[in-house]
Amino acid sequence: MNLAADSPLSSSSDDFAAILDAELASTSSEESPDLAEDIFDAAAAAAADDLEQDRFKRRRVGEPEAIVESKQSLPETKEKDALKASVSNKMCPHPGMFGGMCMACGQVIDDDSGIAFGYIHKHLRLGSEEIARLRVKDSKILLRERKLRLILDLDHTLLNSTRLIDVSSREEYLKQGDLSVGLHKLERMHMLTKLRPFVHTFLKEASELFEMYVYTMAENSYALEIAKLLDPERVYFGGSRVISQADCTQKHQKGLDVVLGAENAMVILDDTEMVWQKHKENLIPMDRYHYFASSFHQFGLIGPSLSELKQDESESDGALATVLKVLKKVHQMFFDSEQSTDIASRDVRLVLKAIRGEILKGCKLVFSHVFPTEFPAETHPLWKMAEQMGAVCSAEVDSSVTHVVSLHPGTEKARWAMQEGKFLVHRRWVEAASFLWKRQPEEQYVVTHPSKNQ
Repeated sequence: MNLAADSPLSSSSDDFAAILDAELASTSSEESPDLAEDIFDAAAAAAADDLEQDRFKRRRVGEPEAIVESKQSLPETKEKDALKASVSNKMCPHPGMFGGMCMACGQVIDDDSGIAFGYIHKHLRLGSEEIARLRVKDSKILLRERKLRLILDLDHTLLNSTRLIDVSSREEYLKQGDLSVGLHKLERMHMLTKLRPFVHTFLKEASELFEMYVYTMAENSYALEIAKLLDPERVYFGGSRVISQADCTQKHQKGLDVVLGAENAMVILDDTEMVWQKHKENLIPMDRYHYFASSFHQFGLIGPSLSELKQDESESDGALATVLKVLKKVHQMFFDSEQSTDIASRDVRLVLKAIRGEILKGCKLVFSHVFPTEFPAETHPLWKMAEQMGAVCSAEVDSSVTHVVSLHPGTEKARWAMQEGKFLVHRRWVEAASFLWKRQPEEQYVVTHPSKNQ
């Protein structure tokens, strides 16, 4: 991020923004609150140089020497007052605030206008015009580097965590920790965290194509601790791309308004769609990673957890390996598209829609006893999911139907499917195709007795 370049403000303001830029690049969110004063003092010194240059110019146009000498002999306090008045009279647009002061003119700003970017620096707040300018500028840089932005959720997407007090009797062996399988014991937080298989390879390869952010609804202390596990060398997220609950501008919702980038070049990975109400078109929903028993219970799942079974997701064809292939395809289609020569006018949301629309293309689905009675089927999430993947959905069977989706083999439409040689699949077949971004083998989702399909 460069707060100085392209600024419409005066040269002294440019110097101020440049100093701020340098400070933000070299400090973390743990910096002292006196930093704002140090930056303003440096900016004032730069502005004082401008004032001296003005005096020199007045000499050259013939201003009386006595007046010049008089101004040069002003007490230091009066010179500072003159400086402040000079800066204030420039009608500063206040592009942003740092420590409660305008980062351009140094004036104290009482209101909370703009958006706080506490994850970059706890004192930073930017106005809408400055945010828009930075987004355009930063996006141009990324597009030149052939990179998009990738927003990554933590829990159930890249990892799974549990409190030590919630560890089941069958999980006691986990308390020893095993770094070889990505298991970490966070003593200070009294927690266990299990990294999802393939996560380190995923981050390494994704970082070559994307600038990555962590975005979690968890508290900042937890987010930073987990970021250290995922990125100990601060290669992937740096020191200022970890966004947590306190940074959200709307309660219980995540938003791209706190990310300094254009929405048409951002992809989101998250297991929870409902927190992205305004940005669903940017989202790739992730199959939830449930490793610990507490995670299973939290979401009402039945049966032993992966940890209790001493098993884990596959490295080679698990969720992260699968989604990495999708991300690579998204990147390729975005930058190699022949639809427009202007890369900035392309939209990653259209790319995602196009890829998704090919998954079940050519399939015609009929649902049988999947939705509640009297429920308008076409509004059900599963129906919409199938349509988004390119399938045609129908309420009645006919010769063009390719699949009957049911929970029970004894329904009228299920029996018709078997008689007519159509695919009879469980609803999980549709859900698996959605999460894995690929049509799944029907024989792996055969409908049997209801108790065997739960």
